[in-house]
Amino acid sequence: MKKLAVCGALVGALGLASCESTTQVLNQEQVAAIQVAVNRGQFEMSCPSATGVVLSRNLIQPVLNGPLVSGPQRAEYAIGVSGCGKKGTYIALCQVGSTSCVSGESRPVQ
Repeated sequence: MKKLAVCGALVGALGLASCESTTQVLNQEQVAAIQVAVNRGQFEMSCPSATGVVLSRNLIQPVLNGPLVSGPQRAEYAIGVSGCGKKGTYIALCQVGSTSCVSGESRPVQ
């Protein structure tokens, strides 16, 4: 019975997410992810002309907590930011379906 409840919760969560493909979701969130990473990079590098490029992207599914699926779906992007002779790699996390994105710390490349 417990397995059935877990399977039902997974099917329900996946059913909601299946209206759009993973690629579509990632494409929709990508502009905001790049912007938040570039903003942070421009500030940390003191370089207003720095630009960003997506190095990788991934859709993170909500957590399975017992028979329930909890938490929002998130899109994760690794963004390379470069300008003024400097480079850094930033991780941007965006809550799917929201304008909420946050950029993690840079990993500078010398």
